[in-house]
Amino acid sequence: MILSGKIALITGASRGIGRAIAIELTRRGADVALVGRDLQALQESAAACANARAGATAELFTADAADRDAIERIVGEVTGRFGRLDCAVANAGQSVDALLLRLKSETIDQMLDVNLKSAFYLCGAAAKPMMKQRAGSIVLMTSIVGIIGNAGQAAYAASKAGLLGLCKSLAKELGSRNIRVNAVAPGLIETAMTEKMPDAAKEFLIKQAALGRAGKPEDVSGVVAFLCSDAAGYLTGQTLVVDGGILM
Repeated sequence: MILSGKIALITGASRGIGRAIAIELTRRGADVALVGRDLQALQESAAACANARAGATAELFTADAADRDAIERIVGEVTGRFGRLDCAVANAGQSVDALLLRLKSETIDQMLDVNLKSAFYLCGAAAKPMMKQRAGSIVLMTSIVGIIGNAGQAAYAASKAGLLGLCKSLAKELGSRNIRVNAVAPGLIETAMTEKMPDAAKEFLIKQAALGRAGKPEDVSGVVAFLCSDAAGYLTGQTLVVDGGILM
């Protein structure tokens, strides 16, 4: 197993892509710390991890990823429990759509808090033990919308685009300590979030995809597992687009 013995922390692990990442990292040998706001959903994620590998450990932490103090406390508890932290996946995210002229200030704040600031907080907390170890992998979950934009999603796109700059800056800042920072930009993935999209919008994206279909969370989780593994040991500051060929 390519992640045997590694400890990984995933925010937004309650469902969708976050749950799939937790399961995949567990299946490949990692023990995981799952962070989310919905305890029941986290328990379901933990049960799925247990089914993925016998004897796996999945610690649950109910918290808002945009709460800096909570994230720092959780990282401290994880390192206290396991003695190290090898992988941190900033997956917490939310989308609230609104055209510019109808965009409320609270919506902008919400998108920045959940999608961007939460990643800053996780990176800052995770970097401390990783710097002491002189090893680690951080993965930021962005979106193709952060690369190409989308009408009606200015706040969401801006918050996700911010992760691209964060990725490159931290890769340069932390590289001397052998900490790799990369991003993953999914396209249309079948999750609870994309279920809310109009059918016409989903059909349009599927037609744009070279593979002619929407993705599944498992299409993304394998890429994240690769970035967390030693197989990606010379890869940093990169954004891997997982969209079935939309952005070609």
